[in-house]
Amino acid sequence: MNNVRYVYGLSSALLVGGAAISLITGTPLGAQVAQNDGAVMDRVVPVVGAPASFADLTAQLQPAVVNIATRQRIEVANNPFAGTPFAELFNRRQGGGSGAQPQTREAQSLGSGFIISADGYVVTNNHVISPPDTRAKLESITVTLTDGTEYEAELVGADAASDLAVLKIKANRPLPFVTFGDSSAARVGEWVVAIGNPFGLSGTVTSGIISAVYRNTGQGGAYDRFLQTDASINRGNSGGPLFDMRGNVIGINNAIFSPSGGSVGIGFAIPSEIAAPIVEQLRAGREIQRGYLGVGLAPIDEDFAASLGLPKKRGELVQTVQDDSPASRAGFKPGDIVTKVNSKDVTSEQTVSFLVANLEPGAQVPVELLRDGKQVALNVTLGKRPSEAELQAQAQTFDPDAEEPMAPGESDGTIEEKLGLQVLGMTPQIARSLGVPADTKGVVIGTVDPNSDAARKGLRRGDIILSANYQEVTSIETLLTQVEAAESEGREAILLRVQRRNSPPAFLPIRLR
Repeated sequence: MNNVRYVYGLSSALLVGGAAISLITGTPLGAQVAQNDGAVMDRVVPVVGAPASFADLTAQLQPAVVNIATRQRIEVANNPFAGTPFAELFNRRQGGGSGAQPQTREAQSLGSGFIISADGYVVTNNHVISPPDTRAKLESITVTLTDGTEYEAELVGADAASDLAVLKIKANRPLPFVTFGDSSAARVGEWVVAIGNPFGLSGTVTSGIISAVYRNTGQGGAYDRFLQTDASINRGNSGGPLFDMRGNVIGINNAIFSPSGGSVGIGFAIPSEIAAPIVEQLRAGREIQRGYLGVGLAPIDEDFAASLGLPKKRGELVQTVQDDSPASRAGFKPGDIVTKVNSKDVTSEQTVSFLVANLEPGAQVPVELLRDGKQVALNVTLGKRPSEAELQAQAQTFDPDAEEPMAPGESDGTIEEKLGLQVLGMTPQIARSLGVPADTKGVVIGTVDPNSDAARKGLRRGDIILSANYQEVTSIETLLTQVEAAESEGREAILLRVQRRNSPPAFLPIRLR
């Protein structure tokens, strides 16, 4: 599994907040009976002091905790030189030509989850069921109960931003289930129990206390907001429940901090008050929409505070403002310090991103800023938060002077084969890195095969292809269309109009291979 999500470093999910809700459906059975039986719970957990034993509580809850296994298929290049100028030569020597077929390999993942209704809805982490390799295709999900019964599961909904997913299994009997509790009432020092499948060891139970509430791990993002526990959590616990002493799910185990790769007593769980509303929406098949500002932010740490004469851990500094974003339209500027959003103070536990993500797109929100030491009030109409893939693309930077080849699969194979070029679609971020207007159209050269005519004609990384055969190039697809048209007409070359930094555009004929 992806080590960022598991145990090799401090990791964090993207979360969204809201009020906790009950998800009980059907006849209360199994684990649910234990939670509502006050006499049983009073006997299991003394009112004062440490519990005498977790055994009865575990026996009542364990049937609702499941093992989740996935099967994935990954296409990998059947060429050790894929993505390099030697790829075609290798294919020819192997007798496969330039169209040698990739190999298909099978991959698996293991994680945990828990049943939230008698009719078989299951909650887990998105990263448990989503292949970490973008080339992989999810083929099947198998849910295994503690009694060994296996079910094929259907993916009902997944949300990469909060790292949550909902599955559905079909059983010929009502299933034991558990419910969400109120994590907002959790206190540091309270006992908790984690049940899951670390390293594939089904039904493993660990106990500990809540070490911190609303822990910000410093990894950034809108939903860096966790319950911290010292209950032992390891690889395979992801997606499993963190229970309070009444048998309610107050957290979903998500990540740990571990320099060694094993549990060191610092685990993180998504609070139930954040998870429950998202789970309800996923279960109902509704799209999850979040507010969006369009700014890059930095927390006010000790050094920032000292340089600006501000209190520590109060407010966030605007580093960048996205073009044509809600923030730019509202008048945000780099250097502004956001102190309040919707009348709520901005702190390390309550970040701008977290506050905004909990508001609806289209909402008009008052924001208070410090600008040049003076209070400034703005009203912003929030946009819709882009997908995680779109946000990652926005955050990508492009270094035109870098020498590293692009990874295989980041460009179109036909363009690579015929022109000896790997190209990228233009984005405002790439345009800024190249020193051209953000609305510049075209595709950007990422890598040039040194054995191609394009290299001999002087094309290099960072050049922008504006047109091909006098037709404007606005995307990789439009360039591909012109390459294919030139080839179908029997032409041996294609005429490109190319823009280079600090130079006027020029036409260059590039021979097709």
